[in-house]
Amino acid sequence: MIDPTHDRLSISQQCDLLDIARASYYYQPLGESIANLALMARIDKLFTDRPELGVRRMQQELTTAEFPVNLKRVRRLMRLMSLEAIYPKPNLSKPAEGHQIYPYLLKDVAIEGANHVWSVVLP
Repeated sequence: MIDPTHDRLSISQQCDLLDIARASYYYQPLGESIANLALMARIDKLFTDRPELGVRRMQQELTTAEFPVNLKRVRRLMRLMSLEAIYPKPNLSKPAEGHQIYPYLLKDVAIEGANHVWSVVLP
């Protein structure tokens, strides 16, 4: 998009034409710090052993007396690593869109003995 070797337009003029700040052209992302990378390794190991841990419980497990860990930091790093606790999500018992509901055919039938009603479960 921006050509630093352009003979007529400077980088500043090219940034103005593209309507971006000149600092955006020069920006170099830093990445994560060494401490965060070490914490991410601990989060990964703990999550591999216990995938049911959410952010709050993960923070409690990671915090020690000499190394306290902030809840927001754990949440940010877990999002960065795409980790999410495994637990039953809400509304799982609701039928899917377009799911056919079959009528209960034995509603008014009085079952009076063995072999009076049979059932088949299809795969």
